[in-house]
Amino acid sequence: SRNDLLLHFLFLSFLLLLTHIMNDNGSICIKANAQSCGECIQVSEICGWCTDEFLSEGESKSARCDDVTYLKKKDCKNIEDPRGSTEITQNKDVTVRNKDGNVKLKPEEITQIQPQKLKVTLRSGEPQTFDLKFKRAEDYPIDLYYLMDLSFSMKDDLENVKNLGTDLMREMREITSDFRIGFGSFVEKTVMPYISTTPARLINPCSNNENCTSPFSYKNVLKLTSNGDRFNQLVSQQQISGNLDSPEGGFDAIMQVAVCEEQIGWRNVTRLLVFSTDAGFHFAGDGKLGGIVLPNDGKCHLENNVYSMSHYYDYPSIAHLVQKLSDHNIQTIFAVTEEFQPVYQELKNLIPKSAVGTLSSNSSNVIKLIIDAYNSLSSEVILENSKLPEGVSISYKAFCKNGVRGTEDNGRKCTNISIGDEVSFKISIESQKCPSGGKPEVITVKPLGFNEEVAIELNFICDCECAKKGEPNSPKCHGGNGIFECGACKCNEGRIGRECECSKDEVRSDDLDANCRKPNSTDICSNNGECLCGTCECKKRENPAEVYSGKYCECDNFNCDRSGNLLCGGHGRCECRKCICDTNYTGNACECSLDESTCLAKNGQLCNGRGKCECGICKCEDPKFQGPTCEVCPTCPGVCTEHKDCVQCRAFGDGEKKEMCQKECSYFNLIKVKDRKDLPQPTDQSFPLTHCKEKDANDCWFYYTYAITKNSTKEVFVVEKLDCPSGPDIIPIVAGVVAGIVLIGLALLLIWKLLMIIHDRREFAKFEKEKMNAKWDTGENPIYKSAVTTVINPKYEGK
Repeated sequence: SRNDLLLHFLFLSFLLLLTHIMNDNGSICIKANAQSCGECIQVSEICGWCTDEFLSEGESKSARCDDVTYLKKKDCKNIEDPRGSTEITQNKDVTVRNKDGNVKLKPEEITQIQPQKLKVTLRSGEPQTFDLKFKRAEDYPIDLYYLMDLSFSMKDDLENVKNLGTDLMREMREITSDFRIGFGSFVEKTVMPYISTTPARLINPCSNNENCTSPFSYKNVLKLTSNGDRFNQLVSQQQISGNLDSPEGGFDAIMQVAVCEEQIGWRNVTRLLVFSTDAGFHFAGDGKLGGIVLPNDGKCHLENNVYSMSHYYDYPSIAHLVQKLSDHNIQTIFAVTEEFQPVYQELKNLIPKSAVGTLSSNSSNVIKLIIDAYNSLSSEVILENSKLPEGVSISYKAFCKNGVRGTEDNGRKCTNISIGDEVSFKISIESQKCPSGGKPEVITVKPLGFNEEVAIELNFICDCECAKKGEPNSPKCHGGNGIFECGACKCNEGRIGRECECSKDEVRSDDLDANCRKPNSTDICSNNGECLCGTCECKKRENPAEVYSGKYCECDNFNCDRSGNLLCGGHGRCECRKCICDTNYTGNACECSLDESTCLAKNGQLCNGRGKCECGICKCEDPKFQGPTCEVCPTCPGVCTEHKDCVQCRAFGDGEKKEMCQKECSYFNLIKVKDRKDLPQPTDQSFPLTHCKEKDANDCWFYYTYAITKNSTKEVFVVEKLDCPSGPDIIPIVAGVVAGIVLIGLALLLIWKLLMIIHDRREFAKFEKEKMNAKWDTGENPIYKSAVTTVINPKYEGK
């Protein structure tokens, strides 16, 4: 079936691709031109060195270095192919205990990461993988240092922090039974323009008769302690200070808290730094405003618990701060007001294992903020490794809760981890080259914010075992000019050749150069190499995949014809400036595909029978046909219209081609059927089929199908009887028209009669109404006029 053929084709393509890759990788070993076993095994993990005497006459000793598979095919018995390994040297199980248990372990007795030490032996190109397990221990000790901004704007906040010690101690006891708290404060560098240096302002920097303390950069008020009352006592004694500019010198304080481990009292436990402020921060470079140009040295400078070098060293940079916080396993909680949330959110993105909380205007929510931030930080584990040796890379794959997996950048971390949860990581280490000296290196992998780490000792395979048995100044190497090791000569300084037979000072003599020129040519090694000991040593190119080859370096694998800007069209390999095409491709640049499947039209014909398939593309012979398979014809009638006249003349002896039917319409086989249901259907055929319905000059319909079979035969099935419409029945039509006219006339008369009756009734009603309204005076003749006339004198006033 077609599916089976497709699967078979894909399988063959896979085998060809695999063979190509194997051949290409095998050539990597040869292209390297390795002159010793040590050089060979550094090329790739697939390369091996043959120590047998198997080289042909004139063959370079670099031919000993090849893919191990091919060396075996060449009947090499002794092959140097060292392998890397991984050995776990310390593997204590992670600690399982309960907070309410009777046994209280010291911090150093708690194990959350497994294994603890490994020894990894690396060969170039061969990764070594091991599993790392992490489990959050219950009741793990916590050290929390509260670093507070004591500039004047934090006055109301200080009042709420004065009772923080006992309250926070009580809340944190729900998380751990071993909790310690410390306190420090900061303001600003004690130089202009950060503070006012007038004598009065140095004593009291606040205005309005406020009682403020002298400005300072950073002060360690309370070393970490488990005494919450002592915290409250010392904090209640603190006074607000003041400065001139808005940003504060908090970075100076953070740096000192991180690096002064002994003065702060940090233990090797979970370390939390709460940074509380309502302003922004100065960072590296801002010190120039005060004439301070020396970069921060990242060292502890506390004298009597006060930072003494703020006027001498600039603020630390963010990167410097990140490094120190990471080195000392400190997790930072920024408790800042809502106004500066965006600024510290950006800072959080730069500092791993840090959190930002919104501080209320008077710090009344600080305890809830700390608890929430700690839960957020502790629910996430992020792995970090120390600086890697040159050429060494490391990759991570995470296996987190609920089947969640992470790779690449997400392979370093797991989130939503609760106490007692166990997650694992698969860590792979690979070396691309042997470091200079080849000495063992130690790297560490640790979860950020935790003091535990995995120590990994890296050992590098830089040479073969057989090299230890080498014979110095061996007579096999042209009178002692090299070390005979691993079946070949490793030449001394200044000597070259298969048996170290040449000196670098003698390699350019005319006699030797003659062996490096092609016949009838003056170019030495085709200008693509050097003549060494009468043998061409071809040049190396920047791209290691591009090589010169041949006895006279006359060949290369990168100057072949191109197609689509790809060497050999991407469908072949370049050998000695000539394309060797893959299967189903041909042409100078392998640009021509022999696969004709792209030329098949919908009817199964190549190029729809209207053209030729060349290089997998249809060349249409008839100019009116277009498209990738010559099926598009904008000026052509449809299939049905195109064959209508021929079908009509052959099936019914009628139509426009009736006179020329025999000559022009014999290109198809005609099969007549009795009824439309007898016509073939598309589902009955394995080739395209077109159903047609056409009308003749007498308005009769005829039905047929047109198809081209697989053997290119054209078939037409036609219904033998025309479908002609019957004529109209005149009598019913005339009777219906007459009846309609009569009915319409009667209806109009009835309507007219009804309207007249309504009009007469309205007139009679109107007459009756006027008759009822008429009034006649029957006591006096309406035309009678009295003979008496009464005249009134207008001047008469009745006197």
